[in-house]
This record gives sequence, C-alpha cells and structure tokens, in this order.
Amino acid sequence: AFESNALLYYLSNVLSLPVGVFAAASLVLTVLRILDALNDPITGLVIDNIRSPWGKYKPPMLIGAVTSSVFFLILFADFGLTNYWFVVIFGLAYILWDITYGVNDIAYWSMLPSLSMEQKTRENMGAFARICANVGMFAIMVAWEPVTSALGNTPRGWFIVAVAVTVAMLGFQCFTLLGVKEDKGRFKQEEGTSLRQMFSVLFKNDQLMWTTLSMALFMVGYCTTTGFAMYYMQYVFGNKDMYAILAAVVGVSQLAALAVFPAVSKRHSRRALYTFATALLTAGYVVFFFAEASLYLIAAAGVIVFVGQAFIQLLMLMFLADTIEYGQWKLGKRNDSITFSIQPLINKIGGALSTGIISITLVLCGIKTGDTAAEAIDAAGKMTLKVSMLVIPLIMIIVGYFIYRAKYKIDEKMYKEMVADLKMRGDIKE
Repeated sequence: AFESNALLYYLSNVLSLPVGVFAAASLVLTVLRILDALNDPITGLVIDNIRSPWGKYKPPMLIGAVTSSVFFLILFADFGLTNYWFVVIFGLAYILWDITYGVNDIAYWSMLPSLSMEQKTRENMGAFARICANVGMFAIMVAWEPVTSALGNTPRGWFIVAVAVTVAMLGFQCFTLLGVKEDKGRFKQEEGTSLRQMFSVLFKNDQLMWTTLSMALFMVGYCTTTGFAMYYMQYVFGNKDMYAILAAVVGVSQLAALAVFPAVSKRHSRRALYTFATALLTAGYVVFFFAEASLYLIAAAGVIVFVGQAFIQLLMLMFLADTIEYGQWKLGKRNDSITFSIQPLINKIGGALSTGIISITLVLCGIKTGDTAAEAIDAAGKMTLKVSMLVIPLIMIIVGYFIYRAKYKIDEKMYKEMVADLKMRGDIKE
C-alpha cells in the first residue's frame, strides 16, 4: 500500500530529482512493473509444484515476506544520488522487491480457494481477507502524508516510515503463517506442471482470459484514480492536508461495503451486483468531476466510488477463484497458484500503466517541470489532471464491465455442476 500510494509522490515531491532523472525513474518503474508482471505466472508455476512437509503455500509466503522487506527498505534509502545512477539503483531494488513480493502475494491468495469449495464460504473468507487488507491500505493512505510531514517530509523521515511499515507487515504475516491450517488431502495428488503446460493452463482457460481482460481494465482505471488523489487535493482542491481526511472517509465506506457484501450477495446474483456497482462508480465519477473545490461533494463522490469499487474488487476475486475449478473441469488439472498469479499480474500492469498515465500527466499539466514540483497549476492544467484521473479511468471500467457481461459464463448453477462433476471424477474429495 505504501509503495502504490506514496512511492511516485516520494520521487516527484520529496527527492530533488531533475526532471530528466524523474522521467527516467518513472519510465523504469512503468517498464519494470510490466516485465515483472509477466514473471508472475512462472512464480505461480513454481508454487504449484511445491511439495513440502509444511504445505504448498506457507514456505513461499515466508521467503517472499522476508526478502521483499529488505528490497523495500532499499527503495526508500537515501543514497544522496540525483543523477542517473539513482535510476540504476532504484530500478534494481524495485525489480527485486517486486519479484519477491509477488512470491508472497501469489502464495497467499492462491491458498484461499483451497480452503473451501462453497461459493458463499469463499465470499465470506474473501470479504474478511479484503477487509483486513484494506484496513492496512487505508491506514497507510490516511497516515503517510501527516506522518511524513511531521517528520519534516525529508528522505530520512520517509525511510523511518518505511521501516515502520515493514515491521508491521512482517508481524501481520505471522497470523496467516501460524494460524491458517492447510487441508493437504482435499485434492487428488497430481504430477508437477511443466513450463509448456503452464501456457496451456492460462490460454486454454477461456473464462480466465476474459476475467483477466475485464480485471485489467478495471485495475488500470482504479489505480489511476487513486494515484492522482494526493495531486487532486493539492492542485485542484487546494489543500493537500485534507487528503488524510478524504482517505479516512472513503476507507471507512469501502470497509463497510466489504462487510455487508456477504449479506447482500445472499439475495442477489453476482451479475446483478456487478451491474449495481458499475452504476454506482459511474455516478461517483460524474459527481467527482464537477466537485472542484467542494469538500462535501468530493467526499460524497469518494464514498460512492469506493463502495462500488469494493463490490467489484471482491467480485473479481470470486470470478478468478471460480476459474480454478473451471480450468480443472475443462483441462483435467488443478493449478490454483498459476491461475491466481493473474491477480498480481493484473495489479502490476494496472499499477504500471497508471504510473505511466500519472507521470505523463504531471509533466503535461505543469506539476513537474523542473527539479522541484510546482506550487500551483493553471485552469488548463487542472482540466488535464481531471480528465486523466476521472474520464479515462471511467471509460476503462465501463468497457471492462461490458466484456464481463458478454463473455463470462460461470454463474452459480454452472459452478455447482462443475464441482459435482469434479467430485464424481475423483478430482475433489468429499
């Protein structure tokens, strides 16, 4: 959360990087995120082939958590460089952090579908996991600006915050590593998956591919909007100190939406919930576009957007989980980690493309024109920022919704039929 919400701001507004070095670092960030995203299925392949006394998921979770912590701290370490050597060190640290974090992330989320075959139980577990994840994310969103400001908004202050975030992350990892019990006998023992078979797992699972495209469009839009939030409050609203308050408001609304999702999903189909959430998002984006300097309208729009986003975020997780059984049913082999490697792949591509959009916009609208960030921008610059933050993302989210409506076919009835068939074949044990 600290990386995705604050790293670009750290580069643009805290470090005194010349505009050329900032542009190079931003380009490296964008390219490395995309390249590393392509590595995620291979990470999933490795995890799928793990056979250990400690289970399939916990060893890579532990290794990924510890190693990613080291590289995360290097990202926020001040080496006193403002030339292109900074780009080299930053790029190496970032790609190593991204790879090791991906190992932890893929192992964690691919464990979830293995804990239950019931859709509603998965929804409850997914909602709880997302609530916990979002508590952490919004704690960062609310706290990072006032805390780093209190520490002088210096590179040293930011490094202290990075250390605190790292310690908290390692502490919370222990809950899963020590508290979750993996059912090692639920599924039929299968042979390992080869690199060639990995591509078959991905590309012959048509429902996974359509889910991937829909999720990718949504995540690029969502990451772009959230990535612009601090810049919007500073340059359009005119008071960046209100960012923490806005983050708290939308954070509570998103957590509330995740908390009520299991109850709402009992009465409505997933398709109906996705339609409702997309309509909410659309309304929220429109209100946000015209809110300008009205804090009440901004807060109202933020609540509407993040309630809709919370529903879609959890629905996407469930769509992805169901494609595991679909792939097992269609292709004859269960590859949950390869399948769930799509989630961090999409998140990284979403973050990469949003970083590219934001970085280009910062230059075009006049925020980043020299060694330091501008104090203010003109009306044309504000409009450029708003279009990039709100119009482009909304178009992506709506296109992703229509792809889902046209191509995704795993409803509640089909899922039950697939699971029953898998049990009859002996692929899933009662």
